[in-house]
Amino acid sequence: MARPLKAGLLFFVDLLICLYIYKFMCGVIEWSIIYMKIFLIYLLLMNIAGFAAMGIDKCKAKAHAWRIPEKTLFGLSLLGGSAGTWAGMYAFRHKTKHWYFVKGMPLIFFIHVVIACVIYRNFY
Repeated sequence: MARPLKAGLLFFVDLLICLYIYKFMCGVIEWSIIYMKIFLIYLLLMNIAGFAAMGIDKCKAKAHAWRIPEKTLFGLSLLGGSAGTWAGMYAFRHKTKHWYFVKGMPLIFFIHVVIACVIYRNFY
């Protein structure tokens, strides 16, 4: 599978998970619709930020300029941007030789999926 295609698929998998959570949780309590929309917007923004951070850091690496710290990249991923950061790794071919990124980003994404499943099971 081509790298940009793989990166795009990873990004949209996270988006689909968010949409399914939204679809099934909206009918529970009326006020939860507002909170779910805010949460989904937050996740979307964090994924965009993670994807953009990987691209910006790659550009800065090529220009030998000041770089975005690795802890910031992991922080964006931990705060909800795991799919975007992971997709950005492969779209920009950045940090793909660092074992802690190659193993850490999918692990964080997997943990987010497990948390989403647990939340879903507690509501239904």
